[in-house]
Amino acid sequence: MAKALGIDIGGTGIKGALVDTVSGDLLGERIKLPTPNGGQPNDVVKTVLELVKQLGGLEDGVPVGVCFPAIVKGGRTLSAANVSKKWIGLEAEKLFEKALKRDIHFVNDADAAGYAESRYGAAKGVPGLVLLTTLGTGIGSALIYDGVLIPNAELGHIEIDGKDAEKQTSYAAKERDNLDWKAWAKRLQKYYMRLESLLSPDLFIVGGGVSKSHEDFLPLLTLETPIVPAVHRNNAGILGAAALAVGA
Repeated sequence: MAKALGIDIGGTGIKGALVDTVSGDLLGERIKLPTPNGGQPNDVVKTVLELVKQLGGLEDGVPVGVCFPAIVKGGRTLSAANVSKKWIGLEAEKLFEKALKRDIHFVNDADAAGYAESRYGAAKGVPGLVLLTTLGTGIGSALIYDGVLIPNAELGHIEIDGKDAEKQTSYAAKERDNLDWKAWAKRLQKYYMRLESLLSPDLFIVGGGVSKSHEDFLPLLTLETPIVPAVHRNNAGILGAAALAVGA
């Protein structure tokens, strides 16, 4: 067994757990704390420290993975989704490492979720190109090729009919426009067909909280590429961050 701590920072909640990175099982309780109002960097760091404390602290030598809703390049956050704009351009990895007093693996949240599915879920053992999308407030995306993560694919922001795709196709757009499943599926159909034309993937995986209702909308899609729900919905970020921290 190889264990690591996975921490998943989101716009509304910060979750964490100790993970068996061989099996993908949680080792004990998963704890979730509210993301501080405004999502300011120092406030988020304090909440992460409180989370770690509630999980029993950091054992010596246990790797730590942290995933975050932003483009992450060289440890710097280049965007900010549902958190303070002060994260943009911030040396965020160093900020967390200073607070936790150890090196961490710092990664985009959708990338962590995609990697979790490739290691322990719907994409395990799938050759070729796998494309995971998370349908929520926006659209997160992750590309996995033969089990290798290709980071920072922001495919929720491709342009469709002159508009940013996630503004029309996310689950938040479904709620905002009061769409039933059939009407929303028409938008999803157009979105996934565009992804097919651009990337010719071997498998689509749909994550996000709405994936628990996959039977209401996935059967309405007609695509060349197989499309399946994610296995690890709420735990995907935690599992992926932990696995990446140990290089699993």
